[in-house]
Amino acid sequence: MPQKNGAEQSDISGSMLKSQRSKMIKSSDDNERKNLTKKIKDTEICIPIVYGNIAFWLGKKASEYQSHKWTIYVRGSTNEDLGVVIKRVVFQLHSSFNNPTRIVDSPPFELSESGWGEFEIAITLHFHSDISDKPLHLYHHLKLYPEDESGPLSTKKPVVVETYDEIVLSEPSEAFFARIQNHPAVIVPRLPVGFTLPPVPMEDVDNRRKGDTKDHPLNQWFSSFSEADELLKLAAARQQVQAHITRLRRQMSLIDGQHQQLKAASDM
Repeated sequence: MPQKNGAEQSDISGSMLKSQRSKMIKSSDDNERKNLTKKIKDTEICIPIVYGNIAFWLGKKASEYQSHKWTIYVRGSTNEDLGVVIKRVVFQLHSSFNNPTRIVDSPPFELSESGWGEFEIAITLHFHSDISDKPLHLYHHLKLYPEDESGPLSTKKPVVVETYDEIVLSEPSEAFFARIQNHPAVIVPRLPVGFTLPPVPMEDVDNRRKGDTKDHPLNQWFSSFSEADELLKLAAARQQVQAHITRLRRQMSLIDGQHQQLKAASDM
């Protein structure tokens, strides 16, 4: 399989999806149709996602054309079930693979393969009918080898490349909002006091953890994108900046002192 060089990952943070639910309605019941199409104005729903790949070097089992086993995936940022929002994911692999268009119809949305080359993978997310009939396109450059190419390859520590993103849905329908309002994969705003939503079907409540990746065999290698971790990173970065500012002030003070000494010597 040829290696594709120079490809870059596309960052689409803040991708906007506007639902066209009225075109997806098939119910003949007027009340149900009204609930499905009635939108909540000035409201946005956020779904944090992570997409990327994990690649393991095969070591002694590696051959010229089969050097790595890898998995490409789309998951919730905290490993929650994305099936509540995403209906299917299509992964478009390199044309050298058998059946390069791979369709995954249920979570976890992932596929595993083996090979030797790096290339760009197109990832298309299709949503449930009460969200949007418009797919979202992502792109990920499959990474098999570590950044430090001079270092030794390891069969125990994989190469992990992930991208954090957020799907933002504007003006959701009341039916969709009711379906996902307490789902851990979705960030929802507070509704006005007294606002009443339609009831949630019991099967939706029971299936909320059906496709999560909390117990996934690769979970130990997933990057953490929780809010608490981000706050810790920001605090650490702030400390580094403050320490750098302190060093610069000390250096400026020393330079200013030397300048004053030189000026005093020249005045003598």
